[in-house]
Amino acid sequence: MPHPTSRRSLLTAAAVAAAATAAGAAAYAVRDAPAGSGSAHGGGARPADARPGDRAPGPSPDLAALRRAVAGMSLTEQVGQLFVSRAYGHSATDPDPADAAKNQELFGVRTAAELVSRYHLGGVVLFSWAHNTRSPQQVAELAAGLQRAASGSGAGIPLLLSVDQEHGAVARIGRPATLFPGAMALGARTGRTPAAAEARRAARIAGTELAAMGIRQDYAPVADVNTNPANPVIGVRSFGSDPQAVAALVAAQVRGYQGAGIAATAKHFPGHGDTETDSHVGLPVMRHTRAQWEEWDEPPFRAAVEAGVDAVMTAHIVFPALDPSGDPATLSRPIVTGLLRERLGFRGVVVTDALDMAGVRQKYGDDRVPVLALKAGCDQLLNPPDLGLAFRSVVQAVEKGELTQTRIAESVLRILEAKARRGLFDRPQTAAGQTAAVVGKPAHLAAADEIAAGTTTLLANPVGLLPLDASAAPAVLVTGTDPASPSATTGPPTAVLARELAALGCRATAVPPARAVAAAPGNAAVLVCTYNVPEGESPQRKLVVDLLATGVPVVVVALRNPYDPARLPPCAAELATYTWSDVEMRAAARVVTGAARPAGRLPVPVPGRYPLGHGLAYG
Repeated sequence: MPHPTSRRSLLTAAAVAAAATAAGAAAYAVRDAPAGSGSAHGGGARPADARPGDRAPGPSPDLAALRRAVAGMSLTEQVGQLFVSRAYGHSATDPDPADAAKNQELFGVRTAAELVSRYHLGGVVLFSWAHNTRSPQQVAELAAGLQRAASGSGAGIPLLLSVDQEHGAVARIGRPATLFPGAMALGARTGRTPAAAEARRAARIAGTELAAMGIRQDYAPVADVNTNPANPVIGVRSFGSDPQAVAALVAAQVRGYQGAGIAATAKHFPGHGDTETDSHVGLPVMRHTRAQWEEWDEPPFRAAVEAGVDAVMTAHIVFPALDPSGDPATLSRPIVTGLLRERLGFRGVVVTDALDMAGVRQKYGDDRVPVLALKAGCDQLLNPPDLGLAFRSVVQAVEKGELTQTRIAESVLRILEAKARRGLFDRPQTAAGQTAAVVGKPAHLAAADEIAAGTTTLLANPVGLLPLDASAAPAVLVTGTDPASPSATTGPPTAVLARELAALGCRATAVPPARAVAAAPGNAAVLVCTYNVPEGESPQRKLVVDLLATGVPVVVVALRNPYDPARLPPCAAELATYTWSDVEMRAAARVVTGAARPAGRLPVPVPGRYPLGHGLAYG
């Protein structure tokens, strides 16, 4: 077996030399990194909105060199490359005592670096709850420490560090990183610049910042088509309910991320948009027919493959029309191999959704799940609940003949291809000073505000209350639900909205719901922020009813799902923001005061109230 240093030299020279410079530059040069098509593993069609001169999603690796590298690995080194695990702590080598204790309890090691070395890991996924993402500079230092550990391990292969940074409702890294509107907000966007172009711009900037922190795989974009208002886990994480519109935005974001040097990951195949169970806590069942799947769920994934997406993530859902066995899609060979590989022609990396989720653990034990996922056709095994058990199970399956080492090598080769395509063998760590120079720079923050400006949707304005005349300094009360911040915003959304209104000239005050009715009289309007209002009676509905009884005009601001107004009495005005981060609160404040015109259009219908594409403008 070659020494790790010689293996890396081989890969650097042969697999990446032809395009290493372009790949490295793409990681930091947003303006010069438009992404195109022509990936070695995607479909052959050129994207409909591709422009002449668009660069391919990444360099084409030297497969012969990569095959030699895989052949030089031991079985345990190959198996390690399949796993992407969490690890606790802000530092690879010096975690806080509580995080060191957690690593010891779960993995039998003290540090993330030791975990990488013990299991020859192919990747590490970063989470805020694992204390991995305190600040961009800290993330970059953690990433560098993890890469040093990988370099010194037996495999000597760089890590593919990953994160769930969808933006909007799911963002693991917060300020000072640039935070963009989420998928459904982008789906609502209208303006002079096409929505797909702005979605691509957002992904390109977001990917540039991730690369500057040492992260080279993002579990985005979401390719699910949200056709079920009761969906508890997708909702605003989807671009919308129109398959073709979703497909265009998915393809645009694939090209944006990969043009910035980041492996994009379309999820959750074969489609999680019409479920009523959260796969984190249960096993959803999709009731679409095969024909419905082909019409509604397939198009965004096909578009992602044709755009050259590096990775596709599976869903922990049962889809009887595609596989009657009752196995979740992650463990289904008819779905992963039959549909994704053979029907769609995808030759990149198939990554499972997290294996600690209930949806994949209900039918089989934690020892069988990783083996069955590989037999189905998956490559990366994401976040197993017991890494040691999962690792041993795969090794034993090979030793007993249930899996062949050839099958393992196939997945390892795909993973190494993705790493080479993202320039990891040439430059696994970020250059000194890049993080501070790139992450959250003024041009990126300004772009986020520009993109958000066309997303806020005015659903109702029957008495012409909006826009408020900010020049008259109207008194405005802001109240309602303050969901937990998904992305380290500067405060609760009601407080941020009040602050932004005040900056535009209003006398705005944020108060908790318990004080809102008493504080309402004397105000020009009360803005009520809502969050996933349920059907029937609820505290949020009661608050709106009680405020309406004061006679003060009420404006509903739906912070997440745009379905909220249909579950409330009609109000003087209704807005949908799709996201409750600072950038969307700024955009909403500008619409409320007329500093910006409402331009958003519903990317989903609101049953019983508004059709797909609905959205009002000021006269």
